[in-house]
Amino acid sequence: MKPTAPYAKRVSGKGRADGDRSFLAKIVIAFLSLAFIATFLFSLASGASDASVISVIGSLLHNAASPADALSVRDSIIIYDIRLPRVILGALIGASLAVSGAVMQGLFRNPLADPGIVGVSSGAGLGALSVIVLGNTLLAPVIMRLGVYALPMAAFLSALAFTFILYSVATRRGQTSIATMLLAGIALGAMATAYMGVLTYIADDRQLRDLTFWLLGSLAGASWMKIVATSPFIVVALLVSPFLARGLNGLALGEATASHLGIPVQRFKMIAIVAVAAATGASVAVSGVIGFVGVVVPHLLRLVIGPDHRYLLPASALLGASLLLLADAVSRTIVAPAELPIGIVTAAVGAPVFLWILLRKRGILDL
Repeated sequence: MKPTAPYAKRVSGKGRADGDRSFLAKIVIAFLSLAFIATFLFSLASGASDASVISVIGSLLHNAASPADALSVRDSIIIYDIRLPRVILGALIGASLAVSGAVMQGLFRNPLADPGIVGVSSGAGLGALSVIVLGNTLLAPVIMRLGVYALPMAAFLSALAFTFILYSVATRRGQTSIATMLLAGIALGAMATAYMGVLTYIADDRQLRDLTFWLLGSLAGASWMKIVATSPFIVVALLVSPFLARGLNGLALGEATASHLGIPVQRFKMIAIVAVAAATGASVAVSGVIGFVGVVVPHLLRLVIGPDHRYLLPASALLGASLLLLADAVSRTIVAPAELPIGIVTAAVGAPVFLWILLRKRGILDL
């Protein structure tokens, strides 16, 4: 029987394995690393301040080329107290959402899986919204104990619960039904939205102003304190992801084959689900629901460098961080001096790409 798995190598007439794109993947990762650095500096220097990219680089290196390149006191406050935490948080969130999407797609063995589409982000939003609205009343004792970690912890636990429910409903006898997964995701998202609607209804005027912008996705409230509160969840999830690559590659061949390869399938799936929930929950807790990053980034990279998660996961982290920083720069400048919620920008770009993925998967578009 000929191998039909995604990782089976086909030998071309030139004697080369068509499926081996490791060299191309390394080049793409190197390029994405440079692109991320450029995007980071561009986002840091974009905005109402007159600080140039050279001035920002010189200030960061504490070695400005000349007094003219040095930052003024006003620009220093803008860069270090407002933009730098925002850019760092945006990079962490973009990387976590893209990696979460790649892990979910490998876990469910389908390129349409994404925390935002299958309801995991909505679950995280429900947990975060509960803390925001009920933090001074019903959940006050919990908030006092957890402090700044209450919001990301609530989002993480809620996302974890939704992910387990989704996987339990969509998977039977080791096989995941894609139709069931998408329908269950829609149902879970609708349920979370309904409960969030109740919480929004009972919120006061101050909470409503925060919730309106938060529900559309935004990095406007970024601060060093939020980085301290959420980075442990995101960083741990990102550090764990490279160790998931072998298991995800094995799962692409089927759970039985993965088990024969020595992968503890059930324990591996548990670790993957917890990592996705931690990254998604912490991201949603501070930025709101930002859609389509997790589904678009891994799918586009898979078309270029192939499905090997050893390369797909780090490439997704770099591209996800770069794209979210670009989207944030657009959201801050396109309607200046006002600010467009970043969720609108990612949805405007990501929704057409997601539609293209659906059409391509059904064979309507042969691209």
